[in-house]
Amino acid sequence: MSTSTPENEPDKLNLVRALGRGDLTALAINGIIGAGIFGLPSAVAALLGNASPIAFVACAAIVGIIVLCFAEVASHFTDTGGPYLYARSVFGPLVGFEVGWAIWLARISAFAANANLLIAYFGFFVPGLSTGAGRIISITLVVAVLAGINVRGVAMGARFGDAFAIMKLIPLIAFGTIGLYFVDWETYSTIQAPTSVSFGSAVLLLVYAFTGFEYAAIPAAEAKQPRKDISWALLYALGIAAVIYLAVQVVAVGTYPGLAQSERPLADAGQAFLGPIAGGVMAFAALVSILGNLSAVMLIGPRLTYAFAEKGEFPAFLGRLHSRFRTPVASIALFAFLVWALALSGTFVWLATISVVARLGAYMVTCAAVPVIRKRSSIPPEFRLMFGPLIPVLAIVLGIWLYAQTNLRDTLSFLVAVLIGSFLYFGMKSKDTTNGDR
Repeated sequence: MSTSTPENEPDKLNLVRALGRGDLTALAINGIIGAGIFGLPSAVAALLGNASPIAFVACAAIVGIIVLCFAEVASHFTDTGGPYLYARSVFGPLVGFEVGWAIWLARISAFAANANLLIAYFGFFVPGLSTGAGRIISITLVVAVLAGINVRGVAMGARFGDAFAIMKLIPLIAFGTIGLYFVDWETYSTIQAPTSVSFGSAVLLLVYAFTGFEYAAIPAAEAKQPRKDISWALLYALGIAAVIYLAVQVVAVGTYPGLAQSERPLADAGQAFLGPIAGGVMAFAALVSILGNLSAVMLIGPRLTYAFAEKGEFPAFLGRLHSRFRTPVASIALFAFLVWALALSGTFVWLATISVVARLGAYMVTCAAVPVIRKRSSIPPEFRLMFGPLIPVLAIVLGIWLYAQTNLRDTLSFLVAVLIGSFLYFGMKSKDTTNGDR
């Protein structure tokens, strides 16, 4: 099974291998730690009360098992695409396209949703930016600047992401460490066992906060040592995020009795135990975190359509590279236009409702690929799981359990998206066949 593309084809521009393990880890951290941790603590607390940290541990464990599967599969590949490439190589073009299509839709909806949240937080500091013309101008500027940074080169986009990964971690780590001294530990003295329904709903909700790690796997063709570095970057990023998330939730529950009703849980909790300045710092941290997440999405999203175009599943122009910067400029422009339009119109909401379901589908396909790729690949993996097929099977079983927590509307929405993707796929194939007949 071929897992790479020749890097020196004559007369063909190639992507630049500029991403090191630190860049990839930062990319995954930006993918995982976005807007979720600044809003979900209250939502999970509303479901589980003082038992909510348990849901964070459970979700981290489930996602960790999935990440282990990603780590092995990623160590076989050196090309752009991540889960899309894995599925295509192992299960064929149609499954690969559907996986990539689902992830791309999830990225568009995530960017659009988070762009609106970013502007809302800007409005907290500068009244008027979150409504009317101010909102339109602000969203346009955010999209244009991030697109421009990524057109200029993957190294610049990565450095921008590295900076925001560090900037977002500092206030969250401070909140989770300093806040431990202010926790009322009596809050946890009488933890009540949650019902299975509320616990399942909470864990499913937290999938939004714990996923995005695949950001590090998608730009493999721009990584210096993809087979070595991506696997460890995935594990480092999830470990860092899980520790921070757990500490943040423990502090939030233990310092702010009104957490379940809060719209800005970390800002309100910070203000409760350290005063107004701390609340402002956490609000600023939310801005930094969301902007870092948007930066990562702007880097990753266009690489998916670039990968589609390289395989003949999207129009060829989306696979063209900038003659100077060697970045997929057409794919970046398309992605920027779509997220700008969706962020302004709000029509991305239906995509947001199916994003977690779509991600789970893509993740399960990657987990299922582990035993298959072991048999087919002639290249020994740089990262290999222990216990044979046990971990991939466990990951799939847990994924099925998460699916069981969704409702019928979400499932039907996901099936509609899959159907639309199928029409696009077969439409391109039909066009290729017609052109071939000519």
